[in-house]
Amino acid sequence: MDRILGSYSPQFYAILRIVAGLMFAMHGAMKFFGWPGGGEPVEIASLMGLAGFIELVGGLMIAFGFLASWAAFIASGEMAFAFFIAHFPQGWNPLINKGEVAVLYCFLFLYIASRGSGIWSIDAASRRGIRSDNYS
Repeated sequence: MDRILGSYSPQFYAILRIVAGLMFAMHGAMKFFGWPGGGEPVEIASLMGLAGFIELVGGLMIAFGFLASWAAFIASGEMAFAFFIAHFPQGWNPLINKGEVAVLYCFLFLYIASRGSGIWSIDAASRRGIRSDNYS
């Protein structure tokens, strides 16, 4: 399988980063605007408001590849915090305490933080622009 899909690894990583970032941003949008999915918006000056800000802004930064390593690192920390504050008190097992999404986001964002923005990102476009200016 590596011979078939391996050459597309940068593109698959970009798709993973974009989809994960947009999905995470939707969590923040739901906290702030009740969209998608309805529900009451949270108080902005609260712990859930801070979580919503990290999710909305950080998710968009990850999706667009703008300082994605930093945004993903902060988002990973938020998800670790969310797991231990909201889910762990109901038991250690994420499948039982409904914390598997938080754990999955935590480690996915830690991976993105370690790998960076990759292709199809604002960061990559910025580097290309800087390089072309240096060699013209």
